[in-house]
Amino acid sequence: NSGVMALLRPLLMDVVPSIRQNAALALGKLANYNDDLAEAVVKENILPQLVRSLPEQNVRHHLNYTLPFFLCCICQGEKWLAQGSVTHSHLITFLGPTELSQAVVDAGAVPLLVLCIQEPEIALKRIAASTLSDISKHSPELAQTVVDAGAIAHLAQMILNPDAKLKCQVLSALSQIAKHSVDLAELVVEAEIFPVVLTCLKDSDEYVKKNGATLIREIAKHTPELSQLIVNVGGVAAVIDCIGSCRGTVRLPGIMMLGYVAAHSENLSMAVIVSKGIPPLCACLLEEHEDHMKAAAAWALGQIGGHTPEHARAVAAANVLPTLLAMYMDKHSSEDLQTKASAKRALKNILQKCTCFPALESLLHDAPPNIMKYIVGQFSKVLPHDSEARRLFVTTGGLKKVQEIKAEPGSLLQEYINTINNCYPEEVVR
Repeated sequence: NSGVMALLRPLLMDVVPSIRQNAALALGKLANYNDDLAEAVVKENILPQLVRSLPEQNVRHHLNYTLPFFLCCICQGEKWLAQGSVTHSHLITFLGPTELSQAVVDAGAVPLLVLCIQEPEIALKRIAASTLSDISKHSPELAQTVVDAGAIAHLAQMILNPDAKLKCQVLSALSQIAKHSVDLAELVVEAEIFPVVLTCLKDSDEYVKKNGATLIREIAKHTPELSQLIVNVGGVAAVIDCIGSCRGTVRLPGIMMLGYVAAHSENLSMAVIVSKGIPPLCACLLEEHEDHMKAAAAWALGQIGGHTPEHARAVAAANVLPTLLAMYMDKHSSEDLQTKASAKRALKNILQKCTCFPALESLLHDAPPNIMKYIVGQFSKVLPHDSEARRLFVTTGGLKKVQEIKAEPGSLLQEYINTINNCYPEEVVR
């Protein structure tokens, strides 16, 4: 309010390097305080001046010693403090909405950030990669700007850097680029990140594991062709191993990735089954306590088992259907777990394809009517054409249980029950 920004702005062009650096630091701290002040920095037209001051003499000299960093845009209201620089100062980055990211881009900062990730100083690489990630995440257009500046090739070369924090930022940046479209995802793949990125899934750092799986997920979700590429390079097996070797939210992107792959086609779903992806997903249902983790595992299992009777049988053979039913009926489960992408939808997807009678019968005694109709519906499809199944359905008590179901007259469930009863002599039904 006292006009300090206007006083600091010309100091960014001062002949004394330490004054330039401290002016940038002061402005950075002001901008980092809240969104309004960050916007004030933009309105004062400080960003273009800051960027213009970098290449006055030798670009790398200024990047290293004058204004190593003052640029970053994350989602609105989020704050991030980048510590450490090539000199001795703490470099503050201001954060704000998409408009602030656009302001950074319009100021011409992206090419300079790409120069930063090529510098030998690890701290500078980290901050630059993180900033490119934050810019890319907002929109396909901003991500394309980062791509056009040649960032992908340089980021891809750093996937195996021994610094865990840098690897996390690099994987995040590539993920934010790949998530927006098929074309951007293909550009990331063309930078030859496979099979290199699979090594990150075995990293000792959990954040590296998580970010590596996130990158693979963002690529897999787009098309069957990209998912098939991941299968071909061993990506599905590597993600399955990763899920089995860790606990907690580190598992989440890997779980989602398996669901995306399986959802694309019968063949890709079978690739997940053949790679033994069902057991670790079932383990997540039992081991994880967070509802969103269980919901993700349930959703993935539903994608795997919802294609054909063979797929459904593979899921049912893991004895997961009673677990899904218990999750759906648990009064303590969150609304999300019960109704959105999870237990109910997974049960519906699997049951509508399932012809495994023992698995179906295991649910007959506990399922509520809205689930029962899918179970009884499957019996009504198979029993009229399979004499041995009809015999077993009587001897195991299945037919008796069907007679105990109280269905609304004229309902779909009642129609299924009538179809089953018509498969037997009247005295057997009685």
